[in-house]
Amino acid sequence: MNCDKNLNFGSGKNPEPNPSRGRFQKTIPFLIFILLNFFYCGGKEGTDPLGIIAVIASQTSIAPDPGEAFSGGYGTRFISNPTAFDTPVVNLSSDGIQFNTGNNFFNRAWVAEGNSASSGLGPTFNTNSCQNCHAGDGRGAPPASGTLFNSVGILIRLSKAGISDPTTGGPVGLDSFGLQLNHKGIGCSPITSPSAYDSNFNCTGTTGSNFTPPEGSASVSYTGATVVRNYTSGGTVTLNTPVYSFSWNVNFGGAPSSFNFSPRTAPMIPGLGLLEAIPESVILGWADPTDSDLDGISGKVNMVWDAKNQKKVMGRFGWKANEPSLFQQNQGAFLGDIGITSPLFSTDNCPSTQTQCLAAASGTEDPEITASIAESVNFYTKLVAVPARRNLSDQDVIDGKVLFSSIKCDACHKPLVLTGNVPGLPELSYQYIKPYTDLLLHDMGPDLADGRPDFDADGQEWRTPPLWGLGLIQQVNGHLKLMHDGRANGIEEAILWHGGEADTARNGFQNLSSTDRQKLIKFLESL
Repeated sequence: MNCDKNLNFGSGKNPEPNPSRGRFQKTIPFLIFILLNFFYCGGKEGTDPLGIIAVIASQTSIAPDPGEAFSGGYGTRFISNPTAFDTPVVNLSSDGIQFNTGNNFFNRAWVAEGNSASSGLGPTFNTNSCQNCHAGDGRGAPPASGTLFNSVGILIRLSKAGISDPTTGGPVGLDSFGLQLNHKGIGCSPITSPSAYDSNFNCTGTTGSNFTPPEGSASVSYTGATVVRNYTSGGTVTLNTPVYSFSWNVNFGGAPSSFNFSPRTAPMIPGLGLLEAIPESVILGWADPTDSDLDGISGKVNMVWDAKNQKKVMGRFGWKANEPSLFQQNQGAFLGDIGITSPLFSTDNCPSTQTQCLAAASGTEDPEITASIAESVNFYTKLVAVPARRNLSDQDVIDGKVLFSSIKCDACHKPLVLTGNVPGLPELSYQYIKPYTDLLLHDMGPDLADGRPDFDADGQEWRTPPLWGLGLIQQVNGHLKLMHDGRANGIEEAILWHGGEADTARNGFQNLSSTDRQKLIKFLESL
């Protein structure tokens, strides 16, 4: 068990002595003794003692933070340059070859169906590589304004309004456009990256024999409603609400009469395997769907469809926690974003009205990537390292962390948890990590609503995103567009967009002095 060693990270490398550690170390053994005896004498079946420690650590005011710089446990990388999100965990021991293989397929530029080893793109798609949206394994961003066509890193989810799938409980795709707007199609010249389509969604250049028209296009502007936030100490920030408009391919019936949509940017890759390793019991321990403790924070699990096992399970990935595992998340992205079929999703994404798509889809045997490739990419996404925290000895950062807790940001952005056992992957097992998320759904208020239910998530609910790596996004990706659709320009705006269950925390931020607000932001920049 390496959590004991984690506690020793303070020697030599952890620059921050933690006064509370002593209290934690004295108190926890006593609590563990009581709880272990309770559970081993016929208590709750399947309870993991290490999970108990995590629950204690996360639900008391003891606030232990062993190895504060080591956000991703033993695998943490001390890199703060543009490659900070794109390295394997330090403790990688299982299979470096498989990691590199997965990285190769993650970075690969796929081409249209044919005989190439990289074939399978489309017939309709958003981009031709995972790396295009997750540049440097970091975040995507919307354009400043205008078409999303060449702004990789943001996509549009679609679904019928007012209908859920009776079996899965999930959203139902539009008859002519499916669950995601694919704004590109194969067959134009150049094949993989057509620069534009004309008003009928035909190629503006050479059209190939397998030309497949795209489904439409979307644009964004920031000329709609505004949200004004005032500071108690003086000053105002105006937040601009994004407005989306669509052009639909008339060959597929044109604009649907009604539909729900949800713009979503590509999230960061580092630490995904550690998030998957957080015991389900710990997440359930954080949940309080009826707000039974009356603190104004609920926290709800999203029960989503597990396509492999054909049953509903806990969701933990995606902006609405709408994916249960990296296995499903990755293969879903291959199909939805790149148009590549896989063992889990072996049918091309061609609605019945898209005859050219259906014809083009028959060119290559499905699935287009093997189980081995899918597993390599899965392995890769599990083991990308989390970057270490920085500037720990800066007094403003220290003060900012205290302020973060004092205004209750940590009610949802949980600062510490212990992962459980991951069979075959000791790199992820029993690690103290600092993800700053509870992986639960929270009502974020009408200003952030997309109005599109996604399994148990309603139109105002979003999953708490992890905050590790937040201070390096600018370094890696050259922007700091935050929130699910990148509407926030920087950390301050992201805080001010919070609403609903986060009203209290946001009001707390607005009530701080200018100096204290900057301290809190400096703390977040250290993550």
